[in-house]
Amino acid sequence: PCPLGAAHATGAMTVKRRNHGRNKHGRGHVKRVRCVSTGKAIPKDKAVKRFIVRNIVETSALRDMKEASCIEGYQLPKIYIKNYYCIEAAIHQRVVRVRSREARRIRDPPVRPRGPPRT
Repeated sequence: PCPLGAAHATGAMTVKRRNHGRNKHGRGHVKRVRCVSTGKAIPKDKAVKRFIVRNIVETSALRDMKEASCIEGYQLPKIYIKNYYCIEAAIHQRVVRVRSREARRIRDPPVRPRGPPRT
């Protein structure tokens, strides 16, 4: 008898995720990126990625700038940032949540709350 158990003897170890927490199918090596929270170097395919689009000026100062602007109907540019988080930081900051074993099998993205339609 194997001292480590029957699963070890047959080679059938239990697996938590079908992709082993990576998105690296067929690639041997993936470049590393830096976590924006901890600075840890993590593989790009393992990192939690969030794309942030926001105005350069916060909404409180936006009205003042529109009143002071000499160009009518000027659209302020936006900031586009891609953030990478390591798993620990993403869970700690609640960027992603821990899911149950059944919920982990749901692969489609969660529905985004949309505001009222624009007129």
